[in-house]
Amino acid sequence: MTVRAILSAKGHQVVSVEPDAKLSAAVKILSDQQIGSVLVMSGARIDGILSERDVVHALHERGAGALDEAVSAAMTRKVVSCRLSDTVAHLMEVMTAEKFRHLPVVEDDRLVGLVSIGDVVKLRVQEYEVEQEALRDYIKTA
Repeated sequence: MTVRAILSAKGHQVVSVEPDAKLSAAVKILSDQQIGSVLVMSGARIDGILSERDVVHALHERGAGALDEAVSAAMTRKVVSCRLSDTVAHLMEVMTAEKFRHLPVVEDDRLVGLVSIGDVVKLRVQEYEVEQEALRDYIKTA
């Protein structure tokens, strides 16, 4: 299974904010949308990613005043992305090794979606269910 399969099931929509948006506005988006991260974008360019973890670090380091700062002060600047053809196994390796839960999907220098560890787990569970059903059918006919 590939990233293409994940996006086919979940869709290609991506929530983003501009780098100069206030951190408090980004926190509201995370809460309202019930998501764990937003991409930080200037036009079509990815400047960074802001995760719940980034918000917690900013609050710990700078206190509640961090909420009045720009998102760019709290975001992760090194953004690792994946491609539509990447396998779910590859995503699991990258997410585990790098210790993050969200990957933008970039194809031909264009953002086409965002996958989360939840998307990966959901797909893996579906794969296992299909395999189990196939094994049950095989045992019944043997």
